[in-house]
Amino acid sequence: MLSFEDVVAARDRVMGVARHTPLEYSYAFSEMTDAEVHLKLENFQRTGAFKIRGAMNRIETLSDEAKEAGVVTASAGNHAQGVALAATRAGVDSKIVMPDHAPVSKVKATERYGGEVVLHGADYSEAQSEAHRIEHDEGRTYVHAFDDEMVMAGQGTIGLEIVEDCPELDTVIIPIGGGGLISGIATAVKAHDDVRVIGVQAEGASSAAESLRRGAIYERDSVDTIADGIATRRVGDLTFEVLKERVDEVVTVDDESIAIALTYLLEREKALAEGAGAISLAALLSGAIEYTEGEVIVPAICGGNIDLNVLTTVVMRGLVATGRYLRFRTILKDQPGALVDLGTIIADHQANITAFHHDRTSRDVAMNDARVELEVETRGPDHVDDLLSALREAGYEVEIVNGYQMSV
Repeated sequence: MLSFEDVVAARDRVMGVARHTPLEYSYAFSEMTDAEVHLKLENFQRTGAFKIRGAMNRIETLSDEAKEAGVVTASAGNHAQGVALAATRAGVDSKIVMPDHAPVSKVKATERYGGEVVLHGADYSEAQSEAHRIEHDEGRTYVHAFDDEMVMAGQGTIGLEIVEDCPELDTVIIPIGGGGLISGIATAVKAHDDVRVIGVQAEGASSAAESLRRGAIYERDSVDTIADGIATRRVGDLTFEVLKERVDEVVTVDDESIAIALTYLLEREKALAEGAGAISLAALLSGAIEYTEGEVIVPAICGGNIDLNVLTTVVMRGLVATGRYLRFRTILKDQPGALVDLGTIIADHQANITAFHHDRTSRDVAMNDARVELEVETRGPDHVDDLLSALREAGYEVEIVNGYQMSV
């Protein structure tokens, strides 16, 4: 099994390319949780994610013959960039298989780092099958995204940095896709007494959580989550053994919780994360894990490579879930002053109308009525509750189209 010494040995190979990323105390999240929260900002890493560490360690340990033949891998995006950059730095030819619907930003970045991109398959597992075909046909070395001890050791250098920068550490929260990141970090931090390691997965890609519950590796038929960087059907054979030995607990969170965490990271810490990068904070903010007041907790923000189109959608979902955006419909009398009356209530409650649609032609609306749909900026759940209560008390029948649901 992967050893602490393997992680220590990886550090010299990795740090020639990878950065020692910041560990920042978060006043905002500490206040929100009553814990002492420090963020490991691996989204500031070269290539925008931690994957460069494992890729570099693996490629640096290849034989001369293997380097000459080149490498191949499969990836949803971040491992692709890590392998491409590490291979280019080592003078090794790389071929990267990515799913057909991999984010365009990650495909372009991989190409810029010197990798040849091959798009194949609906998800990581299908891309991996194609990569293994190329491995066999072209004699390349397959650089696994997670189920490789040298890859795990490289990722584990994050754990060395966390312990050095936060010696009072109580708990680390680590995202799990295939398990390479948490295997490496757990191996590094468990060398120190009483550090708790918690893994977190998206509910739509919860292979590790289910595998641990069953005591055997469980492979999902499909995955469905906004956290595309950890959207794998199963954990690795090697990583599963480390999970059983060194991880204290694995929890799951839904996509809404991930969107909220991503939005808060942007707003409170000015830090951009992808879904897989924000999920460790989501586990903390959503109440998925138990902890004591004042506990020193480090969520690993493992990547920031989010496609801008996806970012727009995710942030909007975060605003909806936190009561910052509301879209609703109601019926007005089709007469002068009706719209002013509605707008006055909204203005009196300090909400801001950002869009408005008026429809007097719908067949399911009375001849002397009109349906209106409004998009409104609000300040939080209490503000939404107050506004909706006022509208209903004034006689409006309100249908929420997209927004925080009234709590009472």
